[in-house]
Amino acid sequence: MDNGRVLQIFLVTVPFFALIAAGYAAARGGLLPLAAIPGLNAFVLYFALPCMLFRFGARAPIGQLLDGGVAIVWSLAALTVVAATVALSRNPRIGWNDAAFGALVAAFPNTGFMGVPLLVAILGAAAAPTTIVTMAFDMVVTSSLCIALSRLDGADGQGAARALRQAMRGILYNPMPWSILLGVLASATQFTLPGPIDRTVAMLAEAASPVALFTIGAVLARSALLAREHRASAAVAAALGSAAGPSPTAARAQAPLVDVLPAVLIKLIVHPLLVWALAHAVRALGVPLGQTAMVTMVLAAALPSASNVSMLAERFGADNGRIARIILWTTVGAFFSFPLAARWVG
Repeated sequence: MDNGRVLQIFLVTVPFFALIAAGYAAARGGLLPLAAIPGLNAFVLYFALPCMLFRFGARAPIGQLLDGGVAIVWSLAALTVVAATVALSRNPRIGWNDAAFGALVAAFPNTGFMGVPLLVAILGAAAAPTTIVTMAFDMVVTSSLCIALSRLDGADGQGAARALRQAMRGILYNPMPWSILLGVLASATQFTLPGPIDRTVAMLAEAASPVALFTIGAVLARSALLAREHRASAAVAAALGSAAGPSPTAARAQAPLVDVLPAVLIKLIVHPLLVWALAHAVRALGVPLGQTAMVTMVLAAALPSASNVSMLAERFGADNGRIARIILWTTVGAFFSFPLAARWVG
């Protein structure tokens, strides 16, 4: 791939990252109230993104949605990244809870809000089925595994089972897996929606990409603002000589670089390299895996971390300040690393 092609890919990615930057600036500057961000999230999660996923799934050949080679490569890569990140992360400051969500943010790319529209823009509609398969695996398997691991700080293991049940309930109430399943069924049965309903779904689907990207930026800005407030509270407490000292939340917002950088490097560098190596390995073993599917998986792995991991970390009491910094750094870093990954994978 020549430098002209790299520039073309870079120009394709710029609008996507520009929308993220716009959302960040709007929330950070106060133009978008922080109280409005949950509403944007709800619109994307429950309306726009499910419609987009359904349409891509319904239009994809059923064989591409049930690609065994994609499932094998992506699952092995995800499980390896989770295991390696947990092993590297655990230390006296980071227990199972924080290590598990650090592993999830390193293994779960932003395929939903960012990956599907970006990869389709670069590779065409043929990238959509593979991207949907990877996202479905991460939503169901990778997330559930990491949530279960996060409860291992308890002694009897009952916390892990309870967390796994919570994760499964979360999947049942998440509209995205259902929209993927309905898209697969529509593809298998050649079902088409009636005209007015199809147009309504199409309008919502077309809104998914810009609103989702804008929301990513707003969520990152909110995390940065909350972290700044926590640090300010800790500084005031220290200045007043508070016997209690800084709150646990404030202390967590100041996670050292050594607890953040490894997960960033794993997400942007190790994950795509691992997917590339595993794809070539299964091909060598005779497992059918198309070139477009392989390239799509590598580029999906090169995406920044999924922004919804921050909400999960907060819900389960993990170090959300650390997770938010990893998401922010991978998003900024991917602006430069993603075009390079596209050039490398050819």
